Order: sequence, then C-alpha cells, then structure tokens
Amino acid sequence: MAQGIDSRKNDARRGEDRDSDLSLRWSGRVSLTRRILAVNIFALAMLAGGFFYLDSYRSRIVDSRVAQAKREARLIAEALAAAQPQARHALTIVLARSTGTRLRLFDSTGALTGDSRAMGLRNFTLIDPDTESSGARAGRFLDALIDTVVGAERAPLYRERRAGQTWPDVPLAQRTRRPVATVWRAPDRTPVITAAAPLPGNAVVMTSINARDITQTVRLERFRLSLVLLVVTIASILLSLFLARTIVRPLRRLARAAVRVRLGRAREVVVPRLPSRGDEIGMLARALSDMSQALRARIDATEAFAADVTHEMKNPLASLRSAVEGLGMVHDPVLQERLLAIVRDDVHRLDRLISDISEASRLDAQLSRAKFEPVDIGAMIDALLAARTARGIERGVQMRADHRHDRPLLVLGEDARLERVFENLIDNAISFSPDDGVIAISMASQGRDVEIAVEDDGPGVPEESRDQVFRRFQSIRPAAEAFGKHSGLGLAIARTIIEGHQGKIAVESRGDKHSGARFVVKLPRAETS
Repeated sequence: MAQGIDSRKNDARRGEDRDSDLSLRWSGRVSLTRRILAVNIFALAMLAGGFFYLDSYRSRIVDSRVAQAKREARLIAEALAAAQPQARHALTIVLARSTGTRLRLFDSTGALTGDSRAMGLRNFTLIDPDTESSGARAGRFLDALIDTVVGAERAPLYRERRAGQTWPDVPLAQRTRRPVATVWRAPDRTPVITAAAPLPGNAVVMTSINARDITQTVRLERFRLSLVLLVVTIASILLSLFLARTIVRPLRRLARAAVRVRLGRAREVVVPRLPSRGDEIGMLARALSDMSQALRARIDATEAFAADVTHEMKNPLASLRSAVEGLGMVHDPVLQERLLAIVRDDVHRLDRLISDISEASRLDAQLSRAKFEPVDIGAMIDALLAARTARGIERGVQMRADHRHDRPLLVLGEDARLERVFENLIDNAISFSPDDGVIAISMASQGRDVEIAVEDDGPGVPEESRDQVFRRFQSIRPAAEAFGKHSGLGLAIARTIIEGHQGKIAVESRGDKHSGARFVVKLPRAETS
C-alpha cells in the first residue's frame, strides 16, 4: 500500500513537472513583446464583439419593422373594407403612396385583383446588384463576410410571384384571419418585408416594402465601429510597443550583464543601476547591481582568504618539515625530544588552524540558515563565567559580571554562536590581562539594543590597530605567550557572528583612568510581549 501511495505521489509530481515544463517552453518561445501585444490585442478582440451586438441591433430593428408592417396591413385592410367599391382604386393609390409600400389585392382564390404598381405607382423597386457601384459591392461583400462570422440568420431570397397562394402570407392570413408578415432578402442583401391582412369575403391585401434604411443604418454603425476599432488597435499596438520597449530593453541589458557575471567576468561587469527609473525595473536593476557588487566582494574575500590560508599554513608546514628532516639526521636523544616537541606543537597548531578555518568558511552559510530564538545574554554570560572559574583561571585573573538579575536581557540569536563570541572575547581578555588582573563584563539595555562590554587591565589596543584586530589571521599577542597558540581567527569569527545577528562589535580604550581594552558588542533587543 505504501508503494502505491508513493507511486501516486510520483505521478502527481511528474504531472506538475510536465505542466511547469510546458509553461516554461511557452514563455521561452514567446518573447515578452509578443506577449504584451497578444494580451492587448485580445482585449481589442473582445471590443470587436460589438459586431455581434450590431447583429442583435439589426434583428431588433427588423422585428420592429415587421410589427409595423402588420399594423399597417391591418389598418389598410380596415380602410379598404370600409370604402365603397368604386373608391377602392383611388384609396389604394393614396395608401400605397403614404405608407411607401406596394399594395396587392387577392380574392378568395388567390387571384390578383389589384396592384398599386399596375395602377402606375412604382414605389417598390429592387436594385440589380450587377448595376451597383464598386463601393456598394464592397459593402455587400463585407456584410456577407461579417454575417458569416457572427452567424447571422439568413432570410430567404425574395422572388416575385403572381398567384396569391404562392406567397406564404396570403393563405396564412386567410386561415388565421390575422395579419401576418415575412422577412425576405433582396438580391442586394437588403431586407424586404411583406405583410398580409384579411379582407371581407376571404380576400387579402398584401404590402411589400424594401427596407434599405435598415441595411444603411447597420452599415453606418459597422463603419463607425470599424473606425473606432482601427484607431484603438493602432493606438494599442503603439502603446504596447512603447511599453514593451520600456520593459524589455532594460531587462535585456540586465540579462546580458547577468550572463557576463555567470561566465565568470564579475570584476569586469558593471550592472546598470538605472537611477532614473523609480519603478520595479529600477528596483530590480539596483538589486542586481548590489548583488553583483556583493558577489564581487565575496569573490575577492574568498581569494584573499585562500591566499591568507595558504600563507598561514606554510609556516607550520615549513617548521614541521624541518623538524621531520632533522629527526633523520640527529641521534642525540635530547635533541630528538626537542624536535618531537616541535612536531607536536606544529601538528596541534595545524589542527587548530584547520578547525578555525573550517568554522570561519562555513559561518556565513550556517548563520543564514540558523533559526534565531530569544536568548538571555545575562544568564548565558553568568554560565560561561561559572564554567570558566570551575576550570580554573591562570595567573590569578579574576572575572566579574555586572547586570541586573531581576530583568532578563533578551536578544534574538543562536545561543551556541553567541557563546562562541563571548568565549573568544573572554579568552582574549585573559591573554592580555596581567597577573591578578580583573576582567569586568557589563550588560545593559540601550534603547533598542543590548550592550555588552568586556574590559581588561591589559595594555589595550592602539587606535591604529582597532580595525585590524578583527581581520582574519591578524594576531597581536602578548610577548610572554607562546608563538602559534592562536590562529588569529577568533575575533574575525566573533565579528562575523555578531554581524550575522544584525549587531556590531568594536574595540576602544577604557573610559576610566585604568589602562586596558574594552570590547563593546551591541545586539538588537528581542521584543517581549
């Protein structure tokens, strides 16, 4: 069962990886400029959906005109039914002229009994498409194209018919005794509306009108929408290209600089900071510039550290080599014992040096992953002093801590690393303290910081050497101390740890009349709830 669960998890993980790969391949194939254009043009395509609205707008106009045609047919039928037979001819002409329609009268058998065109009124004429101008033909072609795209319903083609029964409106009006209407399509794609209304004796009057104004209105609105769409499209493309240029060009400059850094030319690369830009691109440029400078400084520091390590290890190795070579040539037991003592000291020195170098090289990475928790500095230093006193302090040196025990001094940090800092400072103070000297450690809260001072009665640190003592492999030791006892990394490790805790460490002369050194450590105070 566990294998099945693991298999499903692996399948899900592979699916996520495939989706991620597809996304990366898409973004890798399509440039940022094209994606900006695609997004903006997609928005314009939604604006082009107004053509669908125009189709519904035309449908509403046609429906309104159909309802109007039915009302006109009913009113005409009522007027003709109320007129005297001898007055119907003149009334038909008047009604056809006033409504702008062609009127046809059919008897109960569907035979044509009256036609306004035959009476001399030619107000209903269809246009032959072949006789139209090129502009009209182009408009008709665009109408057909747009109607096809939007899926507009296509009306049947209008054909002249003589018998009434061949018109769908006439028999339907005879059966239902209500006005009916049909929409047709003229050869020039304009709508033709026919409407029929019943007359007494099962006769029917039919009206016909070519509603070209509907097509003209829709074409005019389409033309206006096309102009708006064209202007907006051009403006959108230009703005998209401008936006892409303001984004893509600096990104390309930053990408080229990053590639040069990756190729190992960090010292030669000047990443543009783009100071004139206050947007996210400028923030990115300045962040990359700072990162490249930090990388350059880290590379320089690494190379300097490697050179210092090489130099520091050469001395004990040379001494060790000389002692080993001498052992093979010396037969005096006393001299052999001295050479063996030198070998042991050099081996211990190398071991201590390698341990300190290993810790110093890993310190930054370990601090970046460390989980900081509230640490009571007062309690920690009290425990360090108690443990050191229990082990015994050479030359009668005394230590005391000065702080308030009723109020804990909390800082955020890693207690093991902070212990290493104060162990180094205490060891350093013991080394420089005279016989029966006193080491005073004071702790107090200073605003948002906790300040810890370690003071000794030694000779102090010259002002010109106060920054030098924190450098790697800088070891200024008392004259009475044996050579090689310290690696010169203690204070450098202490400063790295304190700076990793967002604090500061410095050395100064004591403010009182006593001689000696005063190491001051400032750490951010942990907020207590």
